[in-house]
Amino acid sequence: MKLPIYMDYQATTPCDPRVVEAMLPYFTESFGNAASRNHRYGWEAEEAVEKARGQIAELIGANPKEIVFTSGSTESINLALKGVAEMYAEKGKHIITCSAEHKAVLDVAKHLEQQGFEVTYLQPDKSGRVSVEAVAAALRPDTILVALMWANNEVGTLNPIREIGALCHEKGVLFFTDATQAAGKVPVDVEADHVDLLCLSGHKIYGPKGVGILYVRRRNPRVRLVAQMDGGGHERGMRSGTLNVPSIVGLGKACELARQELPSEAARTAALRDHLEKRIFAELDFVHLNGNREHRLPNNLNVSFAYVEGESLIMGISDVAVSSGSACTSASLEPSHVLRAMDVGEDLAHSSIRFGIGRFTTQEEVDFAASSVIGAVKRLRELSPLYEMALEGIDPKTVNWQAPH
Repeated sequence: MKLPIYMDYQATTPCDPRVVEAMLPYFTESFGNAASRNHRYGWEAEEAVEKARGQIAELIGANPKEIVFTSGSTESINLALKGVAEMYAEKGKHIITCSAEHKAVLDVAKHLEQQGFEVTYLQPDKSGRVSVEAVAAALRPDTILVALMWANNEVGTLNPIREIGALCHEKGVLFFTDATQAAGKVPVDVEADHVDLLCLSGHKIYGPKGVGILYVRRRNPRVRLVAQMDGGGHERGMRSGTLNVPSIVGLGKACELARQELPSEAARTAALRDHLEKRIFAELDFVHLNGNREHRLPNNLNVSFAYVEGESLIMGISDVAVSSGSACTSASLEPSHVLRAMDVGEDLAHSSIRFGIGRFTTQEEVDFAASSVIGAVKRLRELSPLYEMALEGIDPKTVNWQAPH
C-alpha cells in the first residue's frame, strides 16, 4: 500500500491505464484535425471522434448525433442553461433549480438573473433530495427549464430523476440534469428518464481532464440552443473550436469501460463504503451521516464528526486524501452550501468529511483510512472541553458563555 492513499474520487479520478493506451496514438501518429475532410489524417481523426460519440451515447442511452463535445461539465452547464434561456426567452423567463446544486449551475443561474430571468431555488429535504412534489409546486406557465443534478457531488444523494423528467415532459418544460457524478456509477438512460439535456465530464470517470459532453435531445422534443461560442460552426453549430481528439478518444474509452463494469464496480465500491461507514459508526460517538441512506451513490460517504473541526481533522489524517466539500470551493472557509441547504447546523457542517471510493481503492486502504480517522477524531476530542460536556449530557448549545456582571 502506497501512502498517501487517495479517497477523493468525487473531486477527480486517475486516468485508467486502458484509457491512456487508447489515447496515445492520437498525439503523434493519428494527429489529424477532425474537421480536415481532404486527407487520410483528417478522416482518421473524424472516425475516432465518431467512435467515441457512439461509446458515450451508449453509456447514457442516447443517439450519437445528440452528443456535443465540450471542455467539461462547467462549459456544458453554461451552454445548456444560457443556450436554453436565450433560445426560449420569448416563451418564458422562469427557471427552476436547487440551492444544493454545484456552483457551476448556481453561478450561471445568478448570471441569468442579472439578464432578467427569474430563478426559483428549491430547498432539498434534510437528506439533500428534491421531491417531485416540490418541482410540481414551483412550475409556472412561463417556466422554460428545470435544472437539477442527478447525484450530489458532496453527499452523494440521488434525485428522483425519472419522475421529475416525466413531470417536465408532461408540462412541456425542458429538463436538464448535471450527471457529472452519476454517469458510470448508476444506470443513466436519457430516454427512459425523460432527460432533455445532460452533462458529464471525463475526469470523473477515469478519463482525461478538460473534456466532457452535453447531451442535447433531437426529437420529442427537439431541443434548440443558442451557441455560446462562435467560430467555425463545429459540433452542428453548438460549440465551435477544433476538437480535442486524444481526449475525446479517452472519454469514449472511459465511457465504454464504465458501462461494461458498472454493475460489478457499483457493488464493490458500495461494499467498501459500507465497511468504512460501519467501522466509523461502531468506534465513534456523535457522528452523523450526511445524505440519503437509501438513494445515494455507491461510492460516496459524507460524515460529520461533532466536536471536531473539519480542517484540523483533515490535517490530522495527512496520509489519507479526502475533502471537506466540493473541490471547486475547497479554498473557501465557508461551510458547505450543500450542507447548509440541507439544514445541517454550522458546527456540524464545519466538521464534515467526504470520502470518495473508486476503481483503484482496496480493502486495505479502506481499513487504513478508517483507523486513521478514528484515531485522529479521538485525539482531537481529548482536547475539546465541548466533547467532555457532551459526554456528561450537557448540550454546549444551552450553556450561557457570558461571564456574570
